[in-house]
Amino acid sequence: MKPSRLQAGDEIRVIAPSRSLAIVKGEQRRLAEERLTELGFKVTYGKTVLFHDDFFSNSIEDRIEDLHDAFRDPNVKGIFTAIGGYNANQLLRYIDYDLIKENPKVLMGYSDITAILLAIYNKTGLTTYSGPHFSTFGMKAGLEYTMEYFKKAVIESEGFYLEPSETWSDDSWHLEQDDRTFHPNAGYMVIQEGEVAGTIIGGNLCTLNLLQGTEYMPSLKDSILFIEDDEESHPFSFDRDLQSLLHQPGASGIKGIVIGRFQKDSGMTEYALQEIIAAKKEINGIPVIANANFGHVHPFVTVPVGSKAVMKVKNGKATIQIHP
Repeated sequence: MKPSRLQAGDEIRVIAPSRSLAIVKGEQRRLAEERLTELGFKVTYGKTVLFHDDFFSNSIEDRIEDLHDAFRDPNVKGIFTAIGGYNANQLLRYIDYDLIKENPKVLMGYSDITAILLAIYNKTGLTTYSGPHFSTFGMKAGLEYTMEYFKKAVIESEGFYLEPSETWSDDSWHLEQDDRTFHPNAGYMVIQEGEVAGTIIGGNLCTLNLLQGTEYMPSLKDSILFIEDDEESHPFSFDRDLQSLLHQPGASGIKGIVIGRFQKDSGMTEYALQEIIAAKKEINGIPVIANANFGHVHPFVTVPVGSKAVMKVKNGKATIQIHP
C-alpha cells in the first residue's frame, strides 16, 4: 500500500512519538518550518508536540493521540516526526492500525522512529519512510543531498538510484550550526558482490532488534536490508546485533545488505567491518556494501520501507535502484 505523493499545498503534521520537539532549538524549528514552507507545504503541529516529562518525552496517551489525530485528519497528507530518542516502541500496542490502513499517508523519521515505521508497515502493508526528521530540515549547511533524496522518495513519482554524496559530515550540527566539517566521500565500500532484487526492510539496527519475537517484526524473507547504527554502537555491539537479526525466522531469505556509514565515535573500522561480515556464514554469497548515505551521518537518503530495490555489486562497483 503506497501513500499518495506529497505536493505543494499539502499539510504536513509534525508529531513527537519519541522525544519532544522542545529539545530542538527554536531557531532550528523556525528554519525547518521555513524550508518546508518554501516547498509549498503547510506545516502544523500535534497538540502535545512541545510537552515533555523528566525524560524529555511525553505520556503514551498524548503521543498516541497526536499520531492518531494526524492520520485521522483528512487535511494532513504527510506526518513527520520531530526527532528520535529511546522510547518509540512504548506506543506499538496502542496504535490503531486499522485507522492507519484506512488513511494511508507519508510517515517519515529515522533512528528510534524505526520501531514505529516497521510496525506500521508490518501490520498494515503501508510503505513508510526512513528519512529526515522535521528537525533535520533545520540544518543550515549540508542539507542539499538530503533534500534531493527526500524529494525523490516522497514527491517525485519515478524510480531513482542512490548515488553517494560528494561529502559527508559527522559533527554535532544541532549544537553548532556555524562550525561544520565536511569530508570527501570515497563512495561505497564493497564487501561482497552479487546482483539481487528484494523488498526494502530496515532502519536503525538496535531499534529494529527491539521488535524480535513480537507481532510487529516484519518478515526478512526476500529482503534487502538497510541497517545503520549511531555513535553508541561499536564493533562488538554491531556484531552481536547483526548476529541476532540473522537468527530470526526468514533471515535465510535476506537477498542483500546495505550498511550506513558509521559515526566516528563508534570506533568501527573498514577492517573490523569486513571481518564481522566475513564471519557471518549465513550471508556468504550475497551482496553487502557499507558507507552508504543512510542513518546518523549526514547527508542521507530517504528510503521507502516496503518498496522494491535492485542491488548490483560487481567489479568493486555498486548501484542501488529504488522503485518507490
